[in-house]
Amino acid sequence: METLGLLLDGFSTSLSLFNIMIVVAGVTAGLFIGAMPGLGSVNGVAIVLPLTFLVPPESAIILLAAIYYGAMYGGAVSSILLGIPGASTAVATTFDGRPMAQQGKAGLALITSAVASFVGGTVSVILFTIFAVPLADVALAFGPAEEFALVLLAFTTFVGLGNDNVYKTMVMIMLGLVLSTVGLDLISGQPRLIFFDMPGFYSGISFLVLAIGVYGVGEVLYTIETSKKNTEVTNARITFAELGAGLRELAKLWKTMTLGSFVGFFVGMLPAAGATPASLMAYGMAKSSSKNPDSFGKGNIEGVAAPETANNAASTGSLLPMLTLGIPGSPTTALLLGGMVIWGLVPGPMLFIEQPDFVWGLISSLYTANFASVIINIALIPLFVWALRMPATVLCALVLVLCIIGGFAPSQKMHDVWLIIAFGGAGYILRKADYPLAPLVLAIVLGPLMEKSFRQTLIAEQGNVLAFFERPLSGTFMCLALFFFLLPLIKYLRLSQFDQKSTTSS
Repeated sequence: METLGLLLDGFSTSLSLFNIMIVVAGVTAGLFIGAMPGLGSVNGVAIVLPLTFLVPPESAIILLAAIYYGAMYGGAVSSILLGIPGASTAVATTFDGRPMAQQGKAGLALITSAVASFVGGTVSVILFTIFAVPLADVALAFGPAEEFALVLLAFTTFVGLGNDNVYKTMVMIMLGLVLSTVGLDLISGQPRLIFFDMPGFYSGISFLVLAIGVYGVGEVLYTIETSKKNTEVTNARITFAELGAGLRELAKLWKTMTLGSFVGFFVGMLPAAGATPASLMAYGMAKSSSKNPDSFGKGNIEGVAAPETANNAASTGSLLPMLTLGIPGSPTTALLLGGMVIWGLVPGPMLFIEQPDFVWGLISSLYTANFASVIINIALIPLFVWALRMPATVLCALVLVLCIIGGFAPSQKMHDVWLIIAFGGAGYILRKADYPLAPLVLAIVLGPLMEKSFRQTLIAEQGNVLAFFERPLSGTFMCLALFFFLLPLIKYLRLSQFDQKSTTSS
């Protein structure tokens, strides 16, 4: 009851006319920022942060959180309509969202992403409200061994993403892990894999650069090739009947969205994890548990609902360690943490006692921002769907420009632009060769975290590899990882034996 009373007090802050206007403005701005390839919540929060000195801290954090939420919603727009992740968190949405759009189901895909995001956001905010203190204790219990085991579990759940070709999937994971080691060593500071002695590689290979190249430029090259055979412009539209049909279809996916909400929230609350691995893990789990896993990557609506539910849940989960422990759970919450320090607030357990209006005003505003996001997002769907009616030549040119701008804007280095072009060519070749791109993306995202946690554990345990199995949480994750790794191999062996028996009998 005490929590409910504090939440109601928070609503008295967040539902003031001024703060409601801030939520609407922040969500709208975040939606468009998130829809721009290469931009995302980090860019939006960084741009607006200097302006927050003009308003009280309560309104400032509400504005930044609204931009954060809006950008998470908007990231799916370009993933679906253009095949380019608006942000790294929306990469998994591209896998099935883009094929749905190419099949004339862009409206349904956008409705799915909006509603799934709303479900994930709502469930995660409720979890945040109820379990803030206990979950903070759980997050604090995660050490390097647990982080490594969790990342390994993420890889093994993704083994089945290569159209049941385990070997190609593992090759792409290894390639991604190699690319993730480019740059300075995390512990010794020694340079590694500095190709052609180019200074740009000292800072590593940006995940966003790889994602834009592989899924942006690569998609353009593939579209140029296929458009010679089929120059028909994609016909996309949305009606109230389609909206109703989409909502009825989504009602059947409540299990997928519930699982994605919990996965996203718990992964998002882990420092250095964030929404990207959460969405990728949710996608992998949805495919593993699906009755028709072969349809994933070809326009399965579950492949849109699962990652969108997870990445929005993770955005809320990442706020938990920031508020309770002073540890940001994502790059965006790191900026929010810096803003709080500038405003004279000290994140941590005492913040709930000393600044309850601030904390519960923020929590209650997440409910408001989540509701505003789904309304504004669905209202703007006709505008987004209109983009697909452009001729392929115009669309390809526009996509290339957005790719270059999106890759150049974060670092403002031409080195990243050349990398985008190179990864675009590589992505096109890999797609033609039927190599799965999702494991590559997963590996370069989680590679640095995996390496750091592995080496930290070995240093702390004096080289004892069994330490990963001796701790309860990490041991559980390791056993689950082994199970998921062996499961597709067992299926492959059984299929081979079945084919052999069929050949023998014939």
